[in-house]
Amino acid sequence: MNELHPTPNLKQGPRPQDLDVAALRHQARRLARADSAPWLHAEVATRMAERLGYIKLKPARVLDVSAALGDSAALLRQAYPEADMLWHESDVDLAARAEAERVPGWWRRLRGGGSGCIEALPARPEVDLVWSNMALHACADLPGLLGQWQGSLAVGGFVMFSCLGPDSFVELRPLYARNGWGRPAPDWWDMHDIGDLVLKAGLADPVMDQQRLRLTWASPERLLADLRALGGNLSPLRFAGLRGRQWRARLLSELESLRDAQGRLAMTVEVVFGHAFKAAPRLAVAAETVVSVDAMRAKLREGRSGG
Repeated sequence: MNELHPTPNLKQGPRPQDLDVAALRHQARRLARADSAPWLHAEVATRMAERLGYIKLKPARVLDVSAALGDSAALLRQAYPEADMLWHESDVDLAARAEAERVPGWWRRLRGGGSGCIEALPARPEVDLVWSNMALHACADLPGLLGQWQGSLAVGGFVMFSCLGPDSFVELRPLYARNGWGRPAPDWWDMHDIGDLVLKAGLADPVMDQQRLRLTWASPERLLADLRALGGNLSPLRFAGLRGRQWRARLLSELESLRDAQGRLAMTVEVVFGHAFKAAPRLAVAAETVVSVDAMRAKLREGRSGG
């Protein structure tokens, strides 16, 4: 569908950035049943919300597209207390979780109530801010999703997002390679590639940056539990065999090699941050361009209403 991120075929085979769609669905069901959002998401949401102060626009309609697991509702309400708060989840289990957690009167599902999932974002511009915390790395069609965001934004509105970057859990790669266990995680999009996709989706002035967090654990059991709480290995190139008690024992033993000089198990998480705007559409220019007065007036009205 998009030449930058084609669907894998049998001849080409999966690429490092591709996700296993079946594993992605299984992960969504499991995380939707968790007692709380993944432990890292609240910290990243706080760091992302601090960036809202750089944006002069005060959105009247905010759309949270990471409503179930992004842990951002209170931060968005604090930043924009007068805004109309909307949310969206395309997965039925995550939608049910988000609906159960939303406070009546503060948030409402995009396009009204009901149960189950919403299949697609609106194609017409409706919102001034699309917010996505720690979700894009679990999207199987990133170019397509960014295009949906662009279509949902009013002119002058903006998107703000965060996600895992390709250097997350990089310490696991040599460990998995020497044991023949395949990839421990997808390679995920880096911030430069995401910026290119944002532009290709029709958004303007993308600002991208990343932060590396060094996380430590006292035991390999605790490390594995925390990684599982974040999600799971969605790489189609992961180890295909059965993983029983013997494999787990071997993994716990191998994780001991990650201890630092202080005796702590250390691992890197790369978090990518970005935001971009929806600019007013430009009139097509050719060697000779004929534009009706009514069309020019319509463009002017659209630009004024979007500002």
